[in-house]
Amino acid sequence: MFKKILIANRGEIAMRIIRTCKWMNIQTVAIYSEADKDSMHVKHADQAFFVGGPRVNESYLNIEKILEIAKESNAEAIHPGYGLLSENADFAKKCDEAEIKFIGPSPKVIHQMGSKIEARKAMENAGIPIVPGIAYPLSNADEAVKIANEIGYPVMLKASAGGGGIGMQAVQNNEELQKAFASNQKRATDFFGNGAMYIEKMIENPRHVEIQILADQFGNTIYLWERECSIQRRHQKIVEEAPSVILDEETRFKMGAAAVKAAKSIGYSNAGTMEFLVDSNKNFYFLEMNTRLQVEHPVTEEISGIDIVEQQIRVAANEALKLTQSEIQRNGHAIEVRIYAEDPKTFFPSPGKITNLSLPKGSNIRHELAIEEQSVITPFYDPMIAKLIVKGNNREEAIIKLEDALSKYEINGIKTNIPMLKEVTAHQAFKNGDTTTDFVTKYLQNNSNSI
Repeated sequence: MFKKILIANRGEIAMRIIRTCKWMNIQTVAIYSEADKDSMHVKHADQAFFVGGPRVNESYLNIEKILEIAKESNAEAIHPGYGLLSENADFAKKCDEAEIKFIGPSPKVIHQMGSKIEARKAMENAGIPIVPGIAYPLSNADEAVKIANEIGYPVMLKASAGGGGIGMQAVQNNEELQKAFASNQKRATDFFGNGAMYIEKMIENPRHVEIQILADQFGNTIYLWERECSIQRRHQKIVEEAPSVILDEETRFKMGAAAVKAAKSIGYSNAGTMEFLVDSNKNFYFLEMNTRLQVEHPVTEEISGIDIVEQQIRVAANEALKLTQSEIQRNGHAIEVRIYAEDPKTFFPSPGKITNLSLPKGSNIRHELAIEEQSVITPFYDPMIAKLIVKGNNREEAIIKLEDALSKYEINGIKTNIPMLKEVTAHQAFKNGDTTTDFVTKYLQNNSNSI
């Protein structure tokens, strides 16, 4: 087992990883930017090293500096968390070359699944259901129009290297597609350095359901049930729950088996997530694979009782999974909401100092955060500042607990999306389980113009 792990991340996920490392008796090394020098993850790690300026390209994306710190601190492994360098195949490769264990899959698999086009090809070859579309980059807008007419509108225009909804747009006709192609290709080039675009048939009003998998380096692969993440704004999740309200047991097992088959087909190792779209007839289609820890992993931990970060570390340390599929239990219902430092109506970031913080307490209430009173929220990073997770014996009980917890959650000094989260959880459609991906635009009229 590792004695020391460097955490190549910040904020609540750095704190989350530190927590598991502490009870595993593994020392932790934090890195911090100029803007994060007083952050909680810096205070709670065993060691902390300055990595660079406030912007991510000066600090948390500085591969050479991070590896330099890992060697200086004698860290044997690096946990990338999520975002930042977590799905950067070049970073994983350079960790291997420096003989520092990257806690995640191989660089080859990260590269393959990081390309939406290559991922589609791999899943098609593995016999996993995929949305009708193409598995090659479009050369121009005219070709996109030709393909769209063959598939039939509406379609989704997507960036091959995209993520977080960047470079992705629903399109209804030829004129819209002509306009959307250039703008989304430019955004993809600016954000990812890759302007490759492709096109898929749009599955209307789908559910976004994902399967959490764990795989070791000895051919053992299991799944830890599913999460439903359909409630989104700008293609980014804001409410996640486990299990999914839409799945029956037959579909649940089929999706789990498909996720395991897909992971084995590409030689996957460590934790990963297979994301699917599920239509109204419970047909499911591969969407993408995230080759890292997910933001929403706590809901799976709550219903399974399994520490996913621990399993990541053990697999990276060449341990075999001690769990078999038949041992994976499903207990209760968990819901997570993401708390953002942003205006709840416009979704614009709201940096500033937190002057008051009061968290709800009680059984089966979990907090993942790296903020406290007097914490300064800077404009340099993703505005998500905390996650609230609740668990009940069933979905109805979990919703009641969530509504109560949100009513007692106080953050002053900045704006947050808590009013919006209250609106979501109080809505009868949410309580009824009507949680398709158009939920926000369909039911929250005050927010529909901002999506």
